[in-house]
Amino acid sequence: MTGPKNGIEAELAASIKLVVFDVDGVLTDAGVYVGATESGEPVELKRFDIQDGVGIKMLMWGGVDVALVSGRVSKATELRAKEIGVECHQAPDAYKIPPMEGLLRRKGIEWNEVAMLGDDIPDLAVLRRVGLPAAVANATASVLDIAKWESTKRGGHGAVREFCEALLEARGDLASVIATYVNERSGA
Repeated sequence: MTGPKNGIEAELAASIKLVVFDVDGVLTDAGVYVGATESGEPVELKRFDIQDGVGIKMLMWGGVDVALVSGRVSKATELRAKEIGVECHQAPDAYKIPPMEGLLRRKGIEWNEVAMLGDDIPDLAVLRRVGLPAAVANATASVLDIAKWESTKRGGHGAVREFCEALLEARGDLASVIATYVNERSGA
């Protein structure tokens, strides 16, 4: 068995125009807290890693388009996407190809110009088509088998940030994105 695939070739990184993230198991630890208010209104909570959100913002600051594509509908996912300012597609029953095709058509992007970070079987249909299929460390074997990049961190625990930094580093943009961010917030 070989170790994690966590280097991204510069040429491949430069070709990526859109990064798509799965949500449950990638942006979250795959746990869902389900309950109800006293009046019976359903409540669903998810834990999102703040540093992952900064990583997504870093991609956008670096000129890379970002979208979330989830295989289930969740108000928590919608709220997180709105908070970090990314497009969000929630496909009931994990039918992810139709929203992906619409997204690519609207943006004028080809499949080979897309990277996706996924973790499980519902992601395979998309991962098999994109130019840069990527997996979180705790992804299922079927996802790890086709991934060109693999995180050392688990989904919901920094894997997204690790991927964002690896892609920006491979593009030669990581240092400048960080410097621009710090300078803008330093009054420079």
